[in-house]
Amino acid sequence: MRHLLFAPLVFAVLIAFFSPTAGAAALSLDQAIALALAHNPELASARLEVQALEGAETQAGARPNPELGVLLEDTRSATRSTTWQLSQAIELGGKRDARLAAAARAREQALVLLQARQAELRAAVASGFFELLGAQEQLRLTQAALALAQQASSVSAKRLLAGKIPPLESARAQVAEAGVRAELAQSNSELLLARQRLAAFWGPHPAPFERADGEAELLPALPADADVGSRLGQAPAIRLAQLDIARRQALSAGERARRVPDLTVTLGAKRDAELGRTQAVLGFSIPLPLLDRKQGQLLEALRREDQARALLTAAKLKAQTEVTQALERLRLSRQQALLLRTDVLPLAQSAYEAALKGYELGKFAFLDVLDAQRSLFQLRQQALRHSADAWRAATELDRLLGRDDTPPTGLSKE
Repeated sequence: MRHLLFAPLVFAVLIAFFSPTAGAAALSLDQAIALALAHNPELASARLEVQALEGAETQAGARPNPELGVLLEDTRSATRSTTWQLSQAIELGGKRDARLAAAARAREQALVLLQARQAELRAAVASGFFELLGAQEQLRLTQAALALAQQASSVSAKRLLAGKIPPLESARAQVAEAGVRAELAQSNSELLLARQRLAAFWGPHPAPFERADGEAELLPALPADADVGSRLGQAPAIRLAQLDIARRQALSAGERARRVPDLTVTLGAKRDAELGRTQAVLGFSIPLPLLDRKQGQLLEALRREDQARALLTAAKLKAQTEVTQALERLRLSRQQALLLRTDVLPLAQSAYEAALKGYELGKFAFLDVLDAQRSLFQLRQQALRHSADAWRAATELDRLLGRDDTPPTGLSKE
């Protein structure tokens, strides 16, 4: 019992600690996404990966360094011969071009991955934002349900004083009111957690805000099938798989080029102390590919290339399946939310008002009022849940398609 007495105090302290400051304003979806894009640590890591691969691409274009050598024959100064030579390796077979192509494809992959991370972050922030909107609306619905329960308790108390109902019926009304108060505490807790989850997207950079600025009744627009089909071919997962094939092809070309031996040209001068003259030195060397022809490495590169093509096919099938499922979830959730809002909730509201009025006049039992009140509250929660499911499906669809516009898939209030 002591824990129950201290629980409200602890919860109040948490609310005071995590609640925004007095100067904090409402946070819009665009502002939340901008904060995440600017400060998210995972996105910063993806940007650094692109910069790192830009350095790797620069290095891939470097040519071999020349070599300077000195050769001494005899240690006696009178009969010593000293040869100075400069050697330069000349790459043959297109090795440098193959390295550059592979490095460029790797950089492009990192860039596409960065764009995919941005799309994922936008979708996650949008999902968290509308989750916060839903938590705000849930709190409002619970407060409205508490007002209904208090109204029913007041009516039952008046009827108890008038001697029209037994004390048990009035106690039921008070128990129902206490149950709604417990749900109100849970709604406050869920609102606090939703605010923390949204703020976590911009890392250690706090941005205090009072509430999410939006309407929980808004539903995401249903995209056209033609638009989804056109975007599916450019989905990040498919583009990454396509670039991986191009990178593997460049690596295969590099392995073919490595089978061509490089030529080393040597220029120098030889000083013969005994003869007292300097002689020019010219030469070249080339490895003989007799024992190692790099056939195993080429075979491995070709099989990796085939593997990349198989992964592209798998990525297309997976992306198509996931997009279809997300689109169907979006369509179903929208239909269910609209059906509840337009057809079911007005009837439930009318039924509750009629039951409460009839109870005041002594025509209905209090259990009828409780049942109507419970049904109305559950239907409101169900409509809110379908709306949240619709937004989750919409943001998942945007993530899969790599959309980078905001708000995701547009808004509609029907």
